[in-house]
Amino acid sequence: MFDKVLVANRGEIAVRVMRACEELGIGTVAVYSDADKNAGHVRYADEAYNIGPARAAESYLDHEAVIEAAEKAGADAIHPGYGFLAENAEFAGKVADAGINWIGPNAESMEQLGEKTKARKVMEAAGVPIVPGTTDPVNSGEEVKAFGDEYGYPVAIKAEGGGGGRGMKVVESADEAQDQFESAQREGEAYFDNPSVYVEKYLESPRHIEVQIIADKHGNVRHLGERDCSLQRRHQKVIEEGPSPALSDDLRAEIGEAARQGVKASDYVNAGTVEFLVEDGNFYFLEVNTRIQVEHCVTEEITGIDIVKWQLRVAMGEELDFAQDDVEIDGHAMEFRINAENAAKQFAPATGTLERYAPPGGIGVRLDDALREGDKIGGDYDSMIAKLIVHGKDRDECIARSKRALKEFDVEGVVTVIPFHRLMLTDDHFVAGTHTTKYLDEELDVSRIEDAQAKWGTEGDGAAGDEETVEREFVVEVNGKRFEVNLEEHGAPAVAATGGSKKSSAPRPSKSDSEDSGSAAPTDGEQVAAEMQGTILAVNVAEGDEVTSGDVVCVLEAMKMENDVVASASGTVTHVGVSEGESVNMGDVLIVIE
Repeated sequence: MFDKVLVANRGEIAVRVMRACEELGIGTVAVYSDADKNAGHVRYADEAYNIGPARAAESYLDHEAVIEAAEKAGADAIHPGYGFLAENAEFAGKVADAGINWIGPNAESMEQLGEKTKARKVMEAAGVPIVPGTTDPVNSGEEVKAFGDEYGYPVAIKAEGGGGGRGMKVVESADEAQDQFESAQREGEAYFDNPSVYVEKYLESPRHIEVQIIADKHGNVRHLGERDCSLQRRHQKVIEEGPSPALSDDLRAEIGEAARQGVKASDYVNAGTVEFLVEDGNFYFLEVNTRIQVEHCVTEEITGIDIVKWQLRVAMGEELDFAQDDVEIDGHAMEFRINAENAAKQFAPATGTLERYAPPGGIGVRLDDALREGDKIGGDYDSMIAKLIVHGKDRDECIARSKRALKEFDVEGVVTVIPFHRLMLTDDHFVAGTHTTKYLDEELDVSRIEDAQAKWGTEGDGAAGDEETVEREFVVEVNGKRFEVNLEEHGAPAVAATGGSKKSSAPRPSKSDSEDSGSAAPTDGEQVAAEMQGTILAVNVAEGDEVTSGDVVCVLEAMKMENDVVASASGTVTHVGVSEGESVNMGDVLIVIE
């Protein structure tokens, strides 16, 4: 049995792992960046260590900092969660070399299946159908063009170490190849510390089906049924469910067995997910995620199997105590990602303070989160507030219960996607289970999303009134280890919050308020402003350039996703207010056009 586990992650998944550890009597260690000093996972852990600045590359992706924290804490194992270093084979190897147990597949298996081109080779050799594509990384936009010329457009460029749609770019024509190649590389480097990419044929209207796998060190491999993740926006899963409403019993059995055999052929150990695309009754291997998935909760609800506990047990050498025939699917479950995003504004990430946070409850309702009322949602990482998981005896009851739960979910201070989820539960295509991965991006009427936001949404201003009682939180770090001291002062004026539960009524100055008046943007002309907080990755125009409405004038990274900022009018660029690498706030003027 492990004595102490360090969770090399943040947010709800870190808390999820820590809860499993606590139930098994295992101590927990958190790591955190400067931006997460008061985060929920830090509050939950038995102890916590600072590992660097807010930028993920200097903290959560810093191999040496994470391992050093584990050594300081005396942790005998590291659980990576999902994202960040979860699929980084080099890091897994370093952990093992340091004499610390890695809760996941070993570095060799991660190399073989976690890197997508190698996984395609393994699955093809095991007889699993694959989408036409490269089995080695591509190194230039020209190679992408050559593939497109052979197989036809569109094609998909994907990050080798990626998953969840991050680092994936669709190329519609040869003209886009170089820009999309570079964009995919940047996202792969930023989110997975791996800029390698590969190319495959892009299927037009598939279903996205994934199979949960768990394998032990004794040669036993089990699949726990499938999840349907077809409701996506820009290749990011929005609602996941299980079992899939689109599979026949025969196809379900065939896909499940293909996933199990493919993983068994690679000598894989621990939890993982084998993803497939299904179109016209045929299925094609997509990728293996060598980690726990965001949506693992769906499978836990319909099987009663605690996947995270089994990750820990398998890592400790235990043998799976159930046979494949023992795995039974009970009812139906859906997971709703409660993100701080404005669906009516192309799902633009939002920031602010959770002035009110009252999640739903009742039978069949589960919530995985790491937040409490008063916490701040920043722009340094992903936009997830919580995961709402709903279970019912069948899909109809699950939908009805989900409607009730989402109606009860009360969040104020930050814009969320709850109105969008409520809309989907009344949408004919989703309710009938006929949607594909293209439905949100290409078929759904955007005005319906806007109407739903107006009907059920709240404004996220993050402001609050003065507090008569002020809680002042002092954080002390000794040799990088975090200690907290909380003091209450009655009758004191409110002070600016540092991530605790009390807010300040003082408005935060905008970028233009704090700059010299000589650098302010001109008031004449069409102003192109930032719709979200983030970092400028590229500026494509200069003063004096002519632009057409819809041209991409700059690229803004927010929460690890690249967002094109386009000209809102045609004309001449008279002012460029930002440069590459600069941080901007929502509302900052980026470009002025006359």
